[in-house]
Amino acid sequence: MKTIKKIKWWLISLFVLVALLVALFFPLPYYIEMPGGAYDIRSVLKVNGKEDKKKGSYHFVAVSLSRATLAQLIYAWLTPFTEISSAENTTGGYSDADYLRINHFYMETSQNSAIYQALTLAGKKVSLEYKGVYVLDVSKKSTFKGLLNLADTVTGVNGKKFTSSAELVNYVSHLKLGDKVTVQFISNNKLKTETGRIIKLKNGKNGIGIVLTDHTKVNSEDKIDFSTKGVGGPSAGLMFTLDIYDQISKEDLRKGRVIAGTGTIGKNGEVGDIGGAGLKVVAAADAGADIFFVPNNPVDKALKKVNPKAITNYEEAKRVAKRLKTKMKIVPVTNVQDALNYLRK
Repeated sequence: MKTIKKIKWWLISLFVLVALLVALFFPLPYYIEMPGGAYDIRSVLKVNGKEDKKKGSYHFVAVSLSRATLAQLIYAWLTPFTEISSAENTTGGYSDADYLRINHFYMETSQNSAIYQALTLAGKKVSLEYKGVYVLDVSKKSTFKGLLNLADTVTGVNGKKFTSSAELVNYVSHLKLGDKVTVQFISNNKLKTETGRIIKLKNGKNGIGIVLTDHTKVNSEDKIDFSTKGVGGPSAGLMFTLDIYDQISKEDLRKGRVIAGTGTIGKNGEVGDIGGAGLKVVAAADAGADIFFVPNNPVDKALKKVNPKAITNYEEAKRVAKRLKTKMKIVPVTNVQDALNYLRK
């Protein structure tokens, strides 16, 4: 009888141990987003090989993203400023390696746009060579599924050339639903052409169902070097631009302040929307930032129809700042000039 009881307790203990290990280490098809860090851009950027010793700093802000276990999901449910999303919504169904690769492309585009914009504002000689657009994702409903692949470079549509991904998207969005469309692209260093149809996208617009970002190259006499290994995405574009401009122009816009922010940077200086604005406010506040720049673009009408509760990045940032009761100034911007004007005042 005692032997049976010992076996029973041994089995129960084994079951509890296995359940605990599963809860702690077995990855589920979910990701957890939390406030990451706010990083001094000087730690990843060198302008003309010189060290920037001026007081104050510009910070780019990151969101921490990790694959969730059961224990982490429970922690996330109980913790404020923590978001849970499915693996499909987070990575688009790509492997972790491909997802990192996609974000590397975003970061490359962001850095090139920031260099071009900063040098242009400083009156320096610079050009931005447009090579096409990187394919980052092809939706399941796209007629180009299986024809276009990750890292292919689209060079034209219907024989037309473009100077940015925005121009390409604008062109295809004005084509009629079901229209035949040909895409010219480079895959494995070979020029190819494939034909598909215009479909209705999730945002309500017409398109070909691919996610893309500019494939560019900067040509300049100034030497701007980034070391952002392990960091991806386009959201540091605005802050990269401000830091480079401040160093190149010799104009001290920091004035000893800790300045953080987020937002993509476009060819004409426009600041684009990002994800996780609220989480980034938390990270910036934790880092002791005095100012936080955030995009303030109107919510797209098509998106509003799909999600009536959608709000601007600025509105999201303000809500979180109010909850934190932070003294950090939340500053809305729509282009880099807004940020420069604010810093000069």
